[in-house]
Amino acid sequence: MLSIDPSKRSSLERRICDGDLVIVYERHDKVKAVRVQKGSDFQNRFGVFKHSDWIGKPFGTKVLSNKGGFVHLLAPTPELWTLVLSHRTQILYLADISFVISYLEVVPGCVVLESGTGSGSLTTSLARAVAPSGHVYTFDFHEQRASLAREDFERNGMSSLITVTVRDIQGEGFPDEFCGAADSVFLDLPQPWLALPSVRRMLKQDGVLCSFSPCIEQVQRSCEVLGAGFTDIRTFEVLLRSYEVREERIIGTEGVQDSPVGSLPRKRRQCISRDVNNDSKEITTTISTVVARPCRETRGHTGYLTFARLACS
Repeated sequence: MLSIDPSKRSSLERRICDGDLVIVYERHDKVKAVRVQKGSDFQNRFGVFKHSDWIGKPFGTKVLSNKGGFVHLLAPTPELWTLVLSHRTQILYLADISFVISYLEVVPGCVVLESGTGSGSLTTSLARAVAPSGHVYTFDFHEQRASLAREDFERNGMSSLITVTVRDIQGEGFPDEFCGAADSVFLDLPQPWLALPSVRRMLKQDGVLCSFSPCIEQVQRSCEVLGAGFTDIRTFEVLLRSYEVREERIIGTEGVQDSPVGSLPRKRRQCISRDVNNDSKEITTTISTVVARPCRETRGHTGYLTFARLACS
């Protein structure tokens, strides 16, 4: 993962090499992760793209296919990885991830415990946040999921920042070796209240917990237990609304002697054309202007984020 390496913060300083992971960008809702291999090619509706043409080019380059179509080759970042990873479980998306990292106060050097590795979406962003001297210890009870996540982290060059362990945190709690060592803890469990006694022992003084729950009943049960040993308990639901901003043409008519009715302010007009109809004595006016509308498909409820701070003893 390019942005996790402190010596390679800028993608403009790196050129694509054989074996690199590249994010192929067609449009905002169509991206794909591709491992560059000399002699291979990538095919989509725009044509065939040869990997050999990509090698040596800087990240961000626009490349052409055999048919003249194009894609952009982007550097892999945690944000883009969230959009292209394999969904082994429900994942957290960028709105929730950014909120979690901010409220957990995760900074370089932090030690973070995570229960519920899943597909590794949040884990990847946590690793970027704690780099270069911190570490993320993530646990999952499902052995196959944990193994696949570990392979992803190794392929993406993040194994030095992430340790994956198979463990049932609800039933066994976190390992004793982390007692009083965690700056932050994140739980994504069906019954998070069962893990809270262990979380209290793991957190440093004034450490912060976040629990992700899809149902409000889980939140209510967790908050009842959090009352013992935690303070500053708050629950949030993050809803993201996207907008489409694009140029459109507005067509209207007006009488020759009349002034325009309902015309847009002059500062918004980009291109105006007029066609006079001599028979009806009307003028057809076409105005090109930029409009903004909410996207038709807006991501709704994902879950509730409950935060709590370990009370000072």
